[in-house]
Amino acid sequence: MARVCFLFNHDQSHQIAHSLPIALELAARGTHEVVLAAGSAPLAERLRQMAGAAGGRARIVELGLTRPLSRFAAASLQGLIPARKILLYRDNLDFFRGFQALVVTEKTSLLLKTRYGLDSPRIIHTRHGAGDRAIGFGPESARFDLVLVSGPKIARRLTAEAGVDPARIRVTGYPKFDLYGEHRIASPFPDPTRPTVLYAPHPSPRLSSYYRMGPALLRAFAQSDRYNLIFAPHVMLFQRRYTVTISPPALSRVAPVDPWVAQCPHILVDRGSPAATDMSYTNLADVYCGDVSSQVYEFLLHPRPVLHLDAHGFDWRDDPSFAHWHAGPVAGPEADILAEVDRAIATHGDYLPTQRALFADSFSVTDQPASRRAAQAIDEFVA
Repeated sequence: MARVCFLFNHDQSHQIAHSLPIALELAARGTHEVVLAAGSAPLAERLRQMAGAAGGRARIVELGLTRPLSRFAAASLQGLIPARKILLYRDNLDFFRGFQALVVTEKTSLLLKTRYGLDSPRIIHTRHGAGDRAIGFGPESARFDLVLVSGPKIARRLTAEAGVDPARIRVTGYPKFDLYGEHRIASPFPDPTRPTVLYAPHPSPRLSSYYRMGPALLRAFAQSDRYNLIFAPHVMLFQRRYTVTISPPALSRVAPVDPWVAQCPHILVDRGSPAATDMSYTNLADVYCGDVSSQVYEFLLHPRPVLHLDAHGFDWRDDPSFAHWHAGPVAGPEADILAEVDRAIATHGDYLPTQRALFADSFSVTDQPASRRAAQAIDEFVA
């Protein structure tokens, strides 16, 4: 029996659903000891909530910073960079050495290999999301011992662009759909008969529509009586007053939401509740409005009108990083946003075949749940 650790080490809980269903399935098999390691107390609590009774076979462990210097650095720098997340690896090397396999959703965990020279555990990447951005297909992906991917698009691009050996890739589907694919909530608006638009911008200043277009978009919807609007950006957008990104490099102040907009009865502002990541809004909305977030692919589980916002004048049409922009019309900073939403609705039939093709290329769907397929892949790999 091997020891397998599923690591959850992020500032927010939005990546949990991409690997927790696999952990619970693997634990239920009883073939390996499964440990869920959380990088903070809030993450540990969220794991308990999401796992529920099914988590009984998997032990939850909260990791901490053991060195005084690490705790001081984390407290001093956390407002600017995710210092705690990075320092946690160095402070818990002995813990990680105790496993044959480490399953992660992000790439920072590769520090265990590249910085600290650990040969064991072998690191398995489940990824998070099924988006198109080039950053998801960088050469560091080839350092993982096994990569579980949602569909043929991801496998194809990892091989061609990241140099990942096809023998290290398994197409297993999208475990998040096992948890939330059919999750439904009631409309939170006084008039649920109005069409509901979901605006979900990305946090990166060089890619996001929010910094240049977001405040005006929110005002336009607040002044209109035609649509309900859910403003649920990527949960990292409002995590800090300034957003710092490495790829592409950028530093920008995040404009707060006008209080009168937030108080508008037909606008819901969600800065990072569980509903922002459990498909509550992508399943509820009638129209998706976004930029580069992979969340659009979750929305296309049930094809509906899509509008993308190009705040930076990208040459996007033949760029694979913007493949999802072919799912609906694209509007720039000078556009009348309400008229563009109307256009997305009116022309949806023209984009429906493309939406279905994009979804099929991004997600492998079979009669077996994705979490079961992924657990089987890990079981065979560890064995």
